[in-house]
Amino acid sequence: MLDNLESNYDCSHAGDDLHQLKQELAALRGRGSEDPQSQETINRLENQINFILNKCGINPSSLT
Repeated sequence: MLDNLESNYDCSHAGDDLHQLKQELAALRGRGSEDPQSQETINRLENQINFILNKCGINPSSLT
């Protein structure tokens, strides 16, 4: 998970960052843990992914 995403995020890092965030999200979901801590982490990862997609104008369907 990225520590801090700001409005001045450098989109040149988006490819690597999105890959890393999606891997972390998949691993966490793969555990099947539904405790509040895990759900909070899942939500944060999803928010970070969406922030980067929106900030950098990336079409989510192009990320498969």
